Amino acid sequence: MSNSTTQQSVATPVDPAHRPVPQPPLGGRRARMQTLLRTAGMLPVLLLLCIGFGVMTDSFFSLQNLSIVTQQASINIVLAAGMTFVILTGGIDLSVGSVLAAAAVAAMLASNIPHWGWLGIPVALLVGLCFGAINGGLIALFRLPPFIVTLGALTAVRGVARLLGSDTTVFNPQLSFAFIGNGSLFGIPWLVIIAVAVVAMSWFILRRTVLGLRIYSVGGNPEAARLAGIKVWGIEMFVYAMSGLLAGLGAVMSAARLYAANGLQMGQSYELDAIAAVILGGTSFVGGVGSIVGTLIGALIIAVLTNGLVLLGVSDIWQYIIKGLVIIGAVALDRYRQRGSART
Repeated sequence: MSNSTTQQSVATPVDPAHRPVPQPPLGGRRARMQTLLRTAGMLPVLLLLCIGFGVMTDSFFSLQNLSIVTQQASINIVLAAGMTFVILTGGIDLSVGSVLAAAAVAAMLASNIPHWGWLGIPVALLVGLCFGAINGGLIALFRLPPFIVTLGALTAVRGVARLLGSDTTVFNPQLSFAFIGNGSLFGIPWLVIIAVAVVAMSWFILRRTVLGLRIYSVGGNPEAARLAGIKVWGIEMFVYAMSGLLAGLGAVMSAARLYAANGLQMGQSYELDAIAAVILGGTSFVGGVGSIVGTLIGALIIAVLTNGLVLLGVSDIWQYIIKGLVIIGAVALDRYRQRGSART
């Protein structure tokens, strides 16, 4: 037997049946770590934040505070669900905060009609759906850039909201659907129930329907999707209409919680929180990659961070700085996870 043969037999482990034992590929440990990161997503960040605030404060894990956190997160979860549909196609919707304000003002005006208080809910949903459809039409049919269209809508719809309310706050202390914002079912706040229902509906559409598959396809490669027979313009219309509709639902939730709506202040910067929740959840800005469960985790991260900083007595100035740094760090971790996915 030659020298090389002898060396090979020594270097290669064998099992009792004298068969070569398969060796793990080079970098197997790194691949396993990246797989774990992809599976866990941003959940570890959420858990670490909860543990940290639980150690630093006495009241974070109290039932009352956890109820506050989930209720505060609920409206952002609903808006972020709509934003997830949009960003999965490679788009963006900067107008959801303004659409929420306009829909909320319209809902409050309708709720003040004698004996027609419940009309506020369908009015808010319809207003949100209409503005979303207008955005979708301009983007899908006229091929205008989503950023420019929705940036313009952010300002224009905010003006419509102020006009609807005559630039004042519209009140209704006898609001028919106030229980949505302040009531509960079997101890679970209605706001939380609605948010969970929206997440479940979104998950079903994205993961269990042909429509969901087409949304991912359009985000992954619009031209290939078009060549495959998918009506890309129809998908784009749908996702922006969905974003507007859920902004209308968020308007109902906000108005019900406050018994009031104001076109100037309501919904300010809500679009930024919604986008942050989606990106923190691992959805790619270029489209085609992401999940509604990730968005839920991202929204909870924002809510927990905000609540924890308040409990610690951190000033508003430092809250903005800390939230920004945490979001940047979380996104950097997510980008590392995606690069690992591409290599493996």
